[in-house]
Amino acid sequence: MLKHRIYSGLLISTVLFVAIFALPPPMWLIVLLLICGRGSWELHALLKAAKVPQEKSIALIGGLLLIGGTWFQERHTQAGESSALEWSILFLVVTVTWWSQFRRPYNTHSLETIAGTLLGIMYIPFLFNFFTKLLVGWEKSDGRLIVLYLIVIVKCTDIGAYFVGSKFGRHKLFPRISPAKTWEGCVGGILSGMIVSLSWYLCTRGDFFVVSMTIVDALILGVCLPVIGIVGDLTESLLKRSAAVKDSGKIIKGMGGVLDVIDSLLFAGPAMYIYTHLFLEKI
Repeated sequence: MLKHRIYSGLLISTVLFVAIFALPPPMWLIVLLLICGRGSWELHALLKAAKVPQEKSIALIGGLLLIGGTWFQERHTQAGESSALEWSILFLVVTVTWWSQFRRPYNTHSLETIAGTLLGIMYIPFLFNFFTKLLVGWEKSDGRLIVLYLIVIVKCTDIGAYFVGSKFGRHKLFPRISPAKTWEGCVGGILSGMIVSLSWYLCTRGDFFVVSMTIVDALILGVCLPVIGIVGDLTESLLKRSAAVKDSGKIIKGMGGVLDVIDSLLFAGPAMYIYTHLFLEKI
């Protein structure tokens, strides 16, 4: 399993670097849509396994519209003006979800169906859409370095937590949700993320082309992003336990599905976006 994880990790890292630095910006949209679409598909499979009714097509189409709409709006308006279109799409999805239940008079589980459908749009597309904003929501350049920094910190946290937990883990974190995770692994992951964040600052002086961070910012983000990443990981674990499945899919050998890979990033993306716009100095 470890060998497969390493091979898959190296492959994903290579694809990530190629996507960020070799592909032209318009191709990033295709990558975002593919990741969001596949992750959402796996989420709906989890909901089905947990016997949660849903309007899958509404959530899937609405999620892709959310990503695409935000992308085109950010590219053709001033920075940060995509929110009106984003909220309009979300309003449309909510309205269509309710309307779909009016057309099903014999559905005795309308409440569960509405909840499952809205979870399908809010958990992956809404949270993942912050990566779209981080990438293209800037006037002078793009945010590829911010996205790369975010992914590196969170994934180094995952790696640190895995190895420290495997070696020294004794005290379970939340055994009902994720029996393999330990407090020792959690601390090891946070320390790994903090060290990598400080190292990034020392190598780049905190320059992201569109914003810059200080060493204090690197320290704060080096702690907050790992903690939020762990919360994201536990969130998906909770869904998998509810569905009584081990992985969200089998597309990535040794890791599971796309959702198993991006779970720790889903809450970290919005956190990075908020911190960037509130506290980092724009260039």
